[in-house]
Amino acid sequence: MSYTVTVSFDRGREYEIMLHDGDMQGMDKDQARAWLAGEFEEMGCIPSNPTGKILLLDMILNVAMYGGEERFEEGGEWARNYAIAIAVSLERLAIRVDVANFLVG
Repeated sequence: MSYTVTVSFDRGREYEIMLHDGDMQGMDKDQARAWLAGEFEEMGCIPSNPTGKILLLDMILNVAMYGGEERFEEGGEWARNYAIAIAVSLERLAIRVDVANFLVG
């Protein structure tokens, strides 16, 4: 099966990461969430929830935003790990992370 993760920072600034089942075999849901939580904490992301509770979608959006467009533009290991973590977490074949509008679809 193929998976597509698109991270958009604005029109014309989108980065598409293609994955296959084999790419995700080394990560389960708990590991995916732990990777996102680790990046969230390491980058000093701020939860958008006023109660301070960190939701999965907050982690996905904030890690992309704080990680920066450059990491996705480079298309290196970090961007690939990010895509794998969210594909495993959300269990969807196509995911769009719209950083500019703070939406996941």
